[in-house]
Amino acid sequence: MNWLEAFVLGILQGLTEFLPVSSSGHLELAKSILGVSPTDSLQFTVVVHGATVLSTIVVFYKDIIRLFVGLFSFKWNYETKYVLKIAISIIPVAIVGLFFKNTVESFFDGNTMFVGFMLIVTSVLLFFTYYAKKNNRDVGYGTAFIIGISQAIAVLPGISRSGSTIATGLLLGVKKEDIAKFSFLMVLVPILGANVKDLLDMSATTEVSGSRIGILPLAVGFIAAFVSGLLACKWMINLVNKGKLIYFAVYCSLIGLVAIIAHFL
Repeated sequence: MNWLEAFVLGILQGLTEFLPVSSSGHLELAKSILGVSPTDSLQFTVVVHGATVLSTIVVFYKDIIRLFVGLFSFKWNYETKYVLKIAISIIPVAIVGLFFKNTVESFFDGNTMFVGFMLIVTSVLLFFTYYAKKNNRDVGYGTAFIIGISQAIAVLPGISRSGSTIATGLLLGVKKEDIAKFSFLMVLVPILGANVKDLLDMSATTEVSGSRIGILPLAVGFIAAFVSGLLACKWMINLVNKGKLIYFAVYCSLIGLVAIIAHFL
């Protein structure tokens, strides 16, 4: 992977991680076009995921500090309840990661037709949010678990994590400003956990193959993913509050159709 490919993939990761268009689906399509090797892909994934985690922390650092302070006051307060809701939301994706890892990884094989169909599924889900008018509920424990199921399904390439979780929350009547924040905070632990796993896998892979990406492409990819992720995260919060997810429904439909057609060419 050269620095230009890393730059393009880094921007793509940063934007699509937060915008409801599926980062995994877009990266699978982009890697297929660019011909990125599996080893390079794994190393790069670790770096750009770390960048998007950092951008999330920067955007929500005040909320994160408040949650930690409240949690370690060891009282049954708002912050402790919120952290518990996040923990509940992580259960479904943890189950998928522990027991269905190989099954999930089998879908990341460059199958553009599958990615295309999943992008259309994302589009349909986003389209339904247009009719979600009564958004006046807080995130409850049961709601957190259902949103967590959406996050678990979004491990499939083409299903947007932010799109599915935010759309699920909106359809359940959660306040727009609350679901955006909850969606981005709930993903921090799963991404960090996946990164630790990828680091271990990367170490084992490179010991066998000896293949590594150079420092420059990794640095370029990290910076590109961080900056684009920072902008996309703030943009997405504004879009959710204004109820403009319908535009991304149209976009996902178009890209999905292009991916399906490309599969037969």
